[in-house]
Amino acid sequence: MSSAFAVLAVLLVSVATLGVGVFGLRLSRTTSDFYVASRAVGPVVNASAISGEYLSAASFLGVAGLVLARGADMLWYPVGWTAGYLMLLVFVAAPLRRSRAYTLPDFAEFRVESLTARRVSSALVVLIGVLYLVPQFQGAGLTIRALTGAPRWTGAVVVALIVLANVVSGGMRSITLAQAFQYWLKLVALLVPLIFLLRHWRGSGSPSQHLHAAAWIEPMQGPYATYLTYSLILATFLGTMGLPHVVVRFYTNRDGRAARRTTVSVLAMLGLFYLLPTLYGVLGRVYAADLVGSGRSDSVVLELPQRAIGGPGGDLLTALLGAGAFAAFLSTSSGLVVSVSGVLSQDLGSRWFGGVTSFRVAGVVTALATLLLTLASTGLAVAHAVELAFAVAASTFCPLLVLGIWWRGLTARGAVAGMAVGGLTSVSAVMAVMLGGVSSGPIGAAVSQPALVTVPLAFATMIVVSLATRGHLPAHLGHTMVRLHAPEDIELERGSYHPESARRPSLR
Repeated sequence: MSSAFAVLAVLLVSVATLGVGVFGLRLSRTTSDFYVASRAVGPVVNASAISGEYLSAASFLGVAGLVLARGADMLWYPVGWTAGYLMLLVFVAAPLRRSRAYTLPDFAEFRVESLTARRVSSALVVLIGVLYLVPQFQGAGLTIRALTGAPRWTGAVVVALIVLANVVSGGMRSITLAQAFQYWLKLVALLVPLIFLLRHWRGSGSPSQHLHAAAWIEPMQGPYATYLTYSLILATFLGTMGLPHVVVRFYTNRDGRAARRTTVSVLAMLGLFYLLPTLYGVLGRVYAADLVGSGRSDSVVLELPQRAIGGPGGDLLTALLGAGAFAAFLSTSSGLVVSVSGVLSQDLGSRWFGGVTSFRVAGVVTALATLLLTLASTGLAVAHAVELAFAVAASTFCPLLVLGIWWRGLTARGAVAGMAVGGLTSVSAVMAVMLGGVSSGPIGAAVSQPALVTVPLAFATMIVVSLATRGHLPAHLGHTMVRLHAPEDIELERGSYHPESARRPSLR
C-alpha cells in the first residue's frame, strides 16, 4: 500500500510539473524567453523559483541525514547556504543585473574584455553544473528505492526525462513557473508530516534516547574540527554567489532594485525552510538512530513516518514526503540544465545550430551525459557532494565577481590565473574525495574541505597577477564600472562593445 501511495505521489508531481511547463511553453516565443524569461519575472515569483531550484536533494534529504549522523556541527550547512544569499545581496545581486550579461561567461568577457576569460568561465560553469547535478540524480534514485524498492537508476532516469521535457520545450520561461510551484510544494511536504511527527513525539512522552551523546550535541569535536568547520562556512557563504544556476536567476529580474528585493525574499524563504529538515534530523535520533550505522542516514526523512507513526497514516505522510523530495530533484536539476545549456549553446552550439535549436541540443547533451556519469558513479553522501560543488564555485567565480565588481585593478590575465588556480586546486581535492584517496592528518582535512585553502589562494592569485599586469587594464574599464554601479535609468554609450551583442546569438 505504501508503495502505491508513493508511486501515485511521484506521478502527480511529475504530471503537475509537466503541466506547469506546458503552460510556460505557451509563453516562450523568443530566444530571450529561453535564456532569461525576457527579463520580466517579478520579485515574488522569482524568489519562489530561486528557492525552488536552490533547495536541492542536499537540502531536502541531506541536511537531516547529516544532523542525524553528526549532530551540531552540521547545522552550519543550512546556516551557510542561507547566509550565502546575504553575501549575494550585499556584493553581487544588483551590479550583476546591471551588467546586462546573460551568463557568467558573458560577465567575465564583459568585465575584463577577454575571450580567454570567457572560455575558462564556460568550462567552469559546465564543471560546477555537472558536480551539482550528479547528486540530484543520485538523490532521485535513493528516493525511488526507499519508497518503492525499485533500482536506484530508475529515479535518475525519470528525473532526467522530465527535466529534458521541460527545459527543451520552454527553457527559462517554462521552468520558472515550475520551480516557483515546487518551492511551495516542498515546504508543505516537509511541514505537514513534521506537525504529525512532533505531536506523536509529545504524545508518547517526548522520548529522548540518543539525544544526549556528547559527540552529537557539542560542536567542534574530533580532530581538525575547527579547520573543517571554518572551511565549510567559507565554502557555503561564498559558494552561493558562484553557482551558475543561482546567478543566472538574477538576469531574469527587470532591474537591480528588483534583484535586491528578490534576494531579500529568498533569505526569508530559505530561513523558513531550513528549520524543517533540522528537526527531522533531531527526531531521527529518537526513532531511526540505526540508520547511521547502516550508512542510510540520507533516507531518514522518508523513513520517519513509518517508524514513528506507522499504518495508513504513516504511508500517506511518506508519500507526501516522497512527492516533495521528487520536486526538489526536478527543480534543481532543471535550473542546472538550463544554466549549463545556455553556456554550451552560446559558446559551442551556435557554431552548428542557431538560437533555440542550439539551446535544446545542449540541454539534451547535458542531461544525458550527466545521467550516464551518475549511473557509473558510486556517489557520496548527498549533502557532502553538493558542498564540494560549493567549494569549487567559491574558489573560482566568487573571486571573479567580487573583484570584478568592486576592484578596478582586475585584469584579464589576473582573472584567468585566479580562476585556473582556484579551479585546479579545488577540483583536485574534489576528485581525491570522490575516488576515496583522502589520507588522514592535516592534508587529509584540507582535501576533504578545501575552501579555506583554495579560496584565499584564488583571491591572492587574481590580485597579484593583476598588479603585475596593471598595464593591461580593459579598454572600456571606466564605462564598465559606471554600468555596474550606476542606476539603470542612466543610459551609456559604449560604442560597439556591449555584453548583449558580443559573440552570441540574437537574444532580442
